[in-house]
Amino acid sequence: MDALGLLRIRVRRGINLAVRDTCTSDPYVVVRCGSQKVKTRVEKDNCNPVWNEELTIYIKDLVEPIILSVYDKDTFTVDDSMGDAQLDIKPYVECLKMGLQGLSDGIKVERFQPSSENCLAQESCIGFNKGKLTQDMTLRLRNVECGEVEVQIEWLDLPGGKGLHN
Repeated sequence: MDALGLLRIRVRRGINLAVRDTCTSDPYVVVRCGSQKVKTRVEKDNCNPVWNEELTIYIKDLVEPIILSVYDKDTFTVDDSMGDAQLDIKPYVECLKMGLQGLSDGIKVERFQPSSENCLAQESCIGFNKGKLTQDMTLRLRNVECGEVEVQIEWLDLPGGKGLHN
C-alpha cells in the first residue's frame, strides 16, 4: 500500500442532532475518504449521543476529502441523512511536518477559528496530549437544520510507509 499514514478519528459525541423519527433519532457516523468507509455503532433514541469510538482510515493523498456524515438508522426504509461535515486535516498535517517533539502535555501548538472555509463550530486547537500531536474539533453539520459532532484526530505513521516528510 502506498499510504502516507493512518488517521485515527475519535468520534466523541453528537450535540443537538436533528430529529428524524417521531421525537428522537437513532444516529450513527460514517467517515468516507476515497473508497474507504468506516462507521460507529448506532445510538438508539438519542439526539445527543456519546460514541467515544476510534475509527481509522489510511491517507494516500492529502487532497482527498474526508467526509463525516451522520445518519438515522431506520428498520424498514433507507437511513435518513442527519447532515455532513468535511474534516480538514491540512492545518494538522502542517503542524506535524514541523517535527515538533518532546513538548509537554497540554501545550497548544496552533488554534483555528470557524470560518466559511471550514466546518468548525468553535475554535479548534492542535496540541500535545500524552506525547502525541492531536487536534480537537467540533464540526457543524451541513445540509441539515441543526447538529454538531465532536471529534479528535491523530496521525499514525505506518511502518515502512511513505510518511509525511518525504
